[in-house]
Amino acid sequence: MSETTPPVIGLTGGIATGKSTVAAYLSQHYGWPMLDADVLSRQVVQPGTAAWHDIVQRYGESVLQPDGRLNRAELGAIVFQETAEAEKERQWLEAQIHPRIRQRFQEAIATAASWPPLLLVVPLLFEAQMTDLVTEIWVVYCTLEQQKLRLQQRDGYDEEQVRSRLRAQMPLAEKCRQATLVLDNSGADTVWKQQIQQWLQRFERVEH
Repeated sequence: MSETTPPVIGLTGGIATGKSTVAAYLSQHYGWPMLDADVLSRQVVQPGTAAWHDIVQRYGESVLQPDGRLNRAELGAIVFQETAEAEKERQWLEAQIHPRIRQRFQEAIATAASWPPLLLVVPLLFEAQMTDLVTEIWVVYCTLEQQKLRLQQRDGYDEEQVRSRLRAQMPLAEKCRQATLVLDNSGADTVWKQQIQQWLQRFERVEH
């Protein structure tokens, strides 16, 4: 890798596999600069933005909180149903948000240093077709049963809500097949931390 091409790590996985935990570790322990698509997805729909106006025009003020921000639970009830209409609405909503997130990522990549790596945390890295932005794809893995349990405990989802969220994403097994590195978060965190350390050691050997 040349000095003019900084490593850009796309960190992804399935819903509730532990992406945020891994991202926080990389940022805090190693000091990697990080951009989180979930954070950006809230920024690009702040009240008054173009995306916010488009969403309110389509769904009405019922999707707004009293302070004018979008009510994500109300939007989720519209787009996370197992119907063709809900699927169409989810695709429309993502089309308002993903291009704007992509632009933010591109701006960060353009000014990134050669080291440390730039970390892009993108739950829908594959689904939003952003893999071309990164030099490596890291997928955080846990078992399907662990995903379901975490969604129920963390977000209070019932079985139907869990199923609809899982169906809205590419199967985790397929993401793992396309990954540069699969971080195993199905057990102790020492496992994936060691995997990261091993990657760093290999990278340093290649670079030097």
